[in-house]
Amino acid sequence: MDLSEDQILADELASLGAVGGGSGRLVRVVANLMRKNVHEIDLLVPLPFDDVVKRVSGVLGRAGRAVGTVPVGAAEVEDEETIRVVAGGGAGGLNPVVVTARVLKVDKDGSEVRLRAAAKEGLIRQRAGEKTAVRLAALLSGATGADRATGASG
Repeated sequence: MDLSEDQILADELASLGAVGGGSGRLVRVVANLMRKNVHEIDLLVPLPFDDVVKRVSGVLGRAGRAVGTVPVGAAEVEDEETIRVVAGGGAGGLNPVVVTARVLKVDKDGSEVRLRAAAKEGLIRQRAGEKTAVRLAALLSGATGADRATGASG
């Protein structure tokens, strides 16, 4: 089952609320009303596609917990792989961050990684999505020898 970033973040925050003795259902409703901090970074990797997919999976696997599949369109694309995890961000790593990495084959010896991190923002802006994207982009660059192409906040 495919889940959107908003659904995953609401569920993660509801789980944290329930563990803390609160109402998970109420937290889920409030989470859907909160604004989202999103940051995207594109990396150009001078490695073959399959090698990049393995390295990205390894880095993201160590950073967080894998979550469901990601819709990539009507048909699966042979030269594209999407990996999604929930990592901890913000103060004490307690704010869940959905991290999505799309690996695209550019040519036989090169790939592109489109990294996106999204987190809900409360009254105190922690920029957990942005900070997590930057942190994971640095780890991915170290693991793959990637050059940063672009980065954008949303």
